[in-house]
Amino acid sequence: MPDATSGPTDAPPPDPLTVLRSRNYVLLLVMAAVVGVPVTAAAFGFLALVAALQPMLSTDLPQALGFHGTPPWWPLPLLGTGGLLVGLTVHYLPGKGGHEPAEGFTPQGAPTPIELPGIFLAALATLACGAVLGPEAPLIALGGGLAAGAARLAKRDAPEQAIAMMGAAGSFAAISSLLGSPLLGAFFLMEASGLGGPMMALVLVPGLLAAGIGALLFIGLGSWTGLGTYSLALPDLPEAVTPTVAEFGWALVIGLSAAVVAVGIRWLAVHLKTHVERRRVPATVVMGLVVGGLAIAYAESTGKPQSDVLYSGQTALGPFLAHSTAYSVGALLLLVVCKGLAYCASLSSFRGGPVFPSMFVGAAGGILLSHLPELSLVAGFATGIGAMSAAMLGLPLVSVLLATLLLGSQGLTVMPLVIVSVVVAHVVSTRLTSQFSLKPEGDRGVQSARSPGTADSHRIQR
Repeated sequence: MPDATSGPTDAPPPDPLTVLRSRNYVLLLVMAAVVGVPVTAAAFGFLALVAALQPMLSTDLPQALGFHGTPPWWPLPLLGTGGLLVGLTVHYLPGKGGHEPAEGFTPQGAPTPIELPGIFLAALATLACGAVLGPEAPLIALGGGLAAGAARLAKRDAPEQAIAMMGAAGSFAAISSLLGSPLLGAFFLMEASGLGGPMMALVLVPGLLAAGIGALLFIGLGSWTGLGTYSLALPDLPEAVTPTVAEFGWALVIGLSAAVVAVGIRWLAVHLKTHVERRRVPATVVMGLVVGGLAIAYAESTGKPQSDVLYSGQTALGPFLAHSTAYSVGALLLLVVCKGLAYCASLSSFRGGPVFPSMFVGAAGGILLSHLPELSLVAGFATGIGAMSAAMLGLPLVSVLLATLLLGSQGLTVMPLVIVSVVVAHVVSTRLTSQFSLKPEGDRGVQSARSPGTADSHRIQR
């Protein structure tokens, strides 16, 4: 893509209002609205397929093989098989199965059509078999790739920047379907890509339009199929109380603790990744067995379900909070350790997004600390989610929104605490990351969401 700062004439960037008034930009908006429908339908289908495969593989398959219930050792063959499928996909198919989750949330723009099957298969094997990653990164890649491919088919001589903007609109629609809010999806991609400047609206408007239309379709599909939607809001929450001075102190502690834990997780994941890359297929199988072994160890030690450690935690946050009183301090501590280590192993080798596991680890840590004096359950839960998300993702604004929107109206009460914990976690983790020479989340440039370059922007105007 041409660099807006380069060129022999150093031409000034185009006026955003001129671009907005252009006929081609209106056509781009129409295409974004049209593309939002099939992309959202594809995202819904992908999430529904994952939701159907998870119980099928973990519960129905062992029963079909003649076992009475699910054997306690079942995660080993399940995760080993998942690791084999992911390893083969990453090694042999184009695109390496999508982005490396150990590198943080760093979208790389819309993938090419030939890369989409590998991204789909690697993500499906990861999520269905129980690895500790979420669907958000694959959805962003698949949505962007489908939208960009559709733009190329519609107009073969379309400028590359227009295709990139269509890819961004597809990513907006896909991630908004998962997060349950077009606005949250916009903030998510805007902060992850470092999008800003006077041209920001040129990219945001098509994305918001695609996401808004897609959200209506997503709700309709959930009602029509009976599968429901994938909203972040949790029902039947405990009452949140007005924050106290002591809880502000705990918010500082939680933010600091989350930063240390998150940097440790990322350091170990990056270290493991260097070994996995040398022997991709067998090493990914080994990492799958590690995840399965951690789930077995946790379940046998606590009597709690293996699913606490397995999977992303996306659908488990609500039940976990509702039944948090059934978890002892020891069980919560072991859950944080086992889930965190399983998260490391999954980040190093599987394919998926880092968002929901970080939220679950943070929630478990916050609930654990709520057993200490002067920290309420809801405050610990929310600040833990916000702090761990900020430290793992490097997205402070999105982390505040994730933690507070998850709690609905209760989130407004604890938002000041969440902001404190997020700021502390973000600042401390950034400093620790530089000291440990980890690859920063910075370089979040996303081709599909960058401000248009000079040459291509002029082509959009015409």
